[in-house]
Amino acid sequence: MRQAVVKVFATVQSSNYSSPWQTSMIESSTGSGVVIDSGRVLTGAHVVADATFLEIQKLSHPDKAIARVIAVCHDSDLALLEVEDPEFLADITPAELGELPELEDRVTVLGYPVGGEELSVTEGVVSRIEAQTYSHSQRRLLAVTVDAAINDGNSGGPVVMDGRIVGIAFQSLEEAENIGEMVPTPVIEHFLHCVSEEREPIIPGIGARWQTMQNETLREHHGLRPGQSGVLVVSIAYGSSAQGVLEPGDVLHSIDGHSIANNGTVQYRNAFRLAWYGLLCHYHVGDSIELEITRAGKARTVQLTMQAQAHLVRPESYDRKPTYFVYGGIVFQPLTLDYLREWNRWWEKAPRVLVQAYYEGERTEECQELVVLSTLLADRVNVGYEGLDESIVVRVDDQQPRHMRHFVELLERAQGRVRIETHSGTSLVLDTQAVQAALPRILKRYRILSDRSADLQPTPRAATVSR
Repeated sequence: MRQAVVKVFATVQSSNYSSPWQTSMIESSTGSGVVIDSGRVLTGAHVVADATFLEIQKLSHPDKAIARVIAVCHDSDLALLEVEDPEFLADITPAELGELPELEDRVTVLGYPVGGEELSVTEGVVSRIEAQTYSHSQRRLLAVTVDAAINDGNSGGPVVMDGRIVGIAFQSLEEAENIGEMVPTPVIEHFLHCVSEEREPIIPGIGARWQTMQNETLREHHGLRPGQSGVLVVSIAYGSSAQGVLEPGDVLHSIDGHSIANNGTVQYRNAFRLAWYGLLCHYHVGDSIELEITRAGKARTVQLTMQAQAHLVRPESYDRKPTYFVYGGIVFQPLTLDYLREWNRWWEKAPRVLVQAYYEGERTEECQELVVLSTLLADRVNVGYEGLDESIVVRVDDQQPRHMRHFVELLERAQGRVRIETHSGTSLVLDTQAVQAALPRILKRYRILSDRSADLQPTPRAATVSR
C-alpha cells in the first residue's frame, strides 16, 4: 500500500474577486494521492483546484511525471488524475477500496505533510461517523472523524484499514488537536461511479429548508399521530429537485425507505444515526427517489427526480473565472461565496446584508441570483457615487433583475437615463450615451481587456481595448 501513495505538486493560479478581470499570483502547493488503477491517481479536489500544472512523484524516487485532471467533484472534495506517461506507475500495485469502517476501528493515514520529503504514517481510531461540513464546498455530507493528525500536504492521501482504502484525508478540525476527517468509501464510490458512467460528478441536492419536529405541540398542529415522525418543510428553492414536488408545510416522513426521526436523522446501515440529507451521497442527478409525506393532514407518496443543488448565492467556484460586468465604470458581480471571502473572516467582516443573503436568502423565480455593485472605477461619468459599493442591486428602472445575465440585458436595453436602485434605497442614475462614450477610456485607464467576463459574451455592444 505504501508504494501506491504519491506526492502531488500543483502550480495554482486562483481568481481575484476584488478585480475579477485579473488573476492572483501564481503559487505552488503539494498534496498527496493514491494510485487506484493503471495510470490513475485519486486525490482531493482542493489539492488540484485552480491548478495550471500538475506533477506526480513516487515514494523515494526523485523523478516526477506530468499529470492532468480527468474528473473532479468539488462537492465531495475528490479528484481523479491521469499520468501522461503510463509507464511511470507501471511498477506500482494499485490500491483497492475497502468498506466503511466502524466506530473504534483503527486506521492508518498515509501522505506527505509539509515539512518533509518522505512518506508520513500516522495511526488513529475512528471516533465519529456523521454528516459534516466539507470546507472545500460547504456541503454537509457523510464524513468520518479519526484521532490522527491530518496536516497540510496530507490532504488527498489514503486512510487505510486492513490494506484497503477506507477514506481520503481532506481536512482537520482547527479547534481540536490531532483530529482529522476523511471522505469515506461510500462517497468515493459515488464519485468513481460517476466517472465510469460518464456522468457529471456532483452530489445532488433536495432544495428544501426544513426544521425538526421534536416539539409535541408542533407535531399535533401538523396532524401527526402518536408514533409518527419527520421534519417540517419550511421553503422550496426555485429550480431545485423539490420544486413542484414538495410544498412548505409538508411533513417529510421518509426518504427512499429510510424513516426520518423528529430530530432529522435516519438509521444508517443499522449502525448509527445520520442526518437525513447525508443519504444524498448515494444518489446521482437524474435518479428518482420516493418520499413519504403528510400534506394538509393527508398521507402521500411522491417521486422526486434528483437535480444539482440550487443556490441563491453560489458557493466557492474552482477552475473557472469570475463573472463581472463594467457599466459606467461601476463593476457588478453576482454575489458568491468567493466574493465574500475577499474579506478576512468574512462571516464577521463582510457587510451584514451580504452575509445574511448567503445564510438566509431564498432562491425564487423572480430572484435566482443576487447582483452586487462591487467596485467603482472613478471617472467623470460616475462622480458622486463613491461609497455605494458593496450594495445589492434590487431594480433597474422598474424591473428586478432575475440573475446577472438578465441584469446585463436590462442595462443594454435601457435608453436615455437608467436608474439602478440598491437594497438600501440609494440610486445611481446614469446617461446611457455617456456610459457608452466613457467605456473605452475607462477600460484603457484601468487596463481591463473587456467590459464583461467570457460567460456574458457575446453581445453586440461588448467593448474591448485595442492593443
